[in-house]
Amino acid sequence: MAACTFHICLFSLIFCSCGILGEDSNGTLVDVGVDTLRPDLVCSPSEEAWRRRNTLQILRRQGPCYPDRVTKPDHRQALARVHSINARLSSATRSNGTLLQGSKHCLPVQSGSGDYIVTLSLGTPKSDQMVEIDTGSDLCWIQCKPCSVSCFPQQQPPFDPSASSSYSNISCTSAPCRPDLGGSCSSSSSTCLYSYAYEDGSATGGILATETLTVTPSTVFPSFVFGCGHNNRGTFLRETGLFGLGRSPYSLVSQVADRLGNVFSYCLPAKSSTGYLTLGNMTAAASSAVLYTPMLTDARDPTVYFIDLIGISVGDRRLPVPPAVFRSSGTIVDSGTTLAYLPPPAYTALRSAFRSAMSKYSRAPPRDEMDTCYDFSKAQTVSYPPITLHYDGADITLGFVNVFYIDDDVSQVCLAFTANTHPGEVGIIGNIQQRTFEVTYDIGENKIGFTPGACS
Repeated sequence: MAACTFHICLFSLIFCSCGILGEDSNGTLVDVGVDTLRPDLVCSPSEEAWRRRNTLQILRRQGPCYPDRVTKPDHRQALARVHSINARLSSATRSNGTLLQGSKHCLPVQSGSGDYIVTLSLGTPKSDQMVEIDTGSDLCWIQCKPCSVSCFPQQQPPFDPSASSSYSNISCTSAPCRPDLGGSCSSSSSTCLYSYAYEDGSATGGILATETLTVTPSTVFPSFVFGCGHNNRGTFLRETGLFGLGRSPYSLVSQVADRLGNVFSYCLPAKSSTGYLTLGNMTAAASSAVLYTPMLTDARDPTVYFIDLIGISVGDRRLPVPPAVFRSSGTIVDSGTTLAYLPPPAYTALRSAFRSAMSKYSRAPPRDEMDTCYDFSKAQTVSYPPITLHYDGADITLGFVNVFYIDDDVSQVCLAFTANTHPGEVGIIGNIQQRTFEVTYDIGENKIGFTPGACS
């Protein structure tokens, strides 16, 4: 009981500091002002990225800090990603946990409302690259000149390998030329080629190469392996490519681990501010506030981040769902999936308890796969039950920005959870449930941590 009290109080402190009311008198509901739910139109960058070493600023596509802000994401892309995750995990054509050539199921590049962007540099002299980051991807790639077939539009010209003194193609005999990175060789060339096709119709193909990566002025990595894409398509905006944060040997985090440590963290912004991505170990002061749970590895795909979800509470009541329901297919933490996807029995229990607590509010029509939506347009405040995710060793209480899916219109605010289509599909903790938390992936120690209130 003491642990529950701690988390609810902590939640209240965080949201009071943001101008949102705290608990109501019954101790199970939290009040939030409706005006605070509307997206901010003014960018208020977080200063955290400038206070830490080896830290990059994260922009959210739907936030006001992103150029040409996107307010209406395409949820079909989010659904494509979820289907792709389950296709990837259910693939039978594996060898020692590695997908074989011709059997890859790559996650969609786009992910509904969950696109998060950082800027880093490649080449000598440096060329800034605005790239998506994704825990479900393993390869780092950008668009390169020449576009031999096609390239999607981007803000600056594609990267020019001929203009960099540190660029080098990877040969067919080099270790990175491997099938799980899409690597292959033709009879007419000794240079390693790669090809990635994503389930949402996006694709990239080109040459595997090495280049100098500059994370910050004092953090530079020579011989960084990346895909130099000469044939690319996708619904990108200003971005130049994608950098994977998975556990492949050639993801961004793996390639910097020898120098910075095999750990990274991020805070995904929810509203007006920016977030941040930190590569390497945190400071002792920051790490003392983290609530950790074991990071699990699943033979279906050892590069994906599994976590042990064992229960859920709505308000102060734990749902009558045994841990075996969540463990039957496992649960992953994914920065590129928007919503949380639960086993059908777990979602049914969650929906029932949540609707009961929210019964005084007018229901709104369902939106895509979200079937529990409300019209708050005539309310001044909303009282809702906080949802707590019970992981092995860590109880994480979610705030309003983690519980609801909100666009510009408060007349259709939806519960940001849904059910998997089939009982055997993997559970997913989406980026809405991660927003404003610093999520720490300590790969060396096999644990994932959550620090509340790290950004807004």
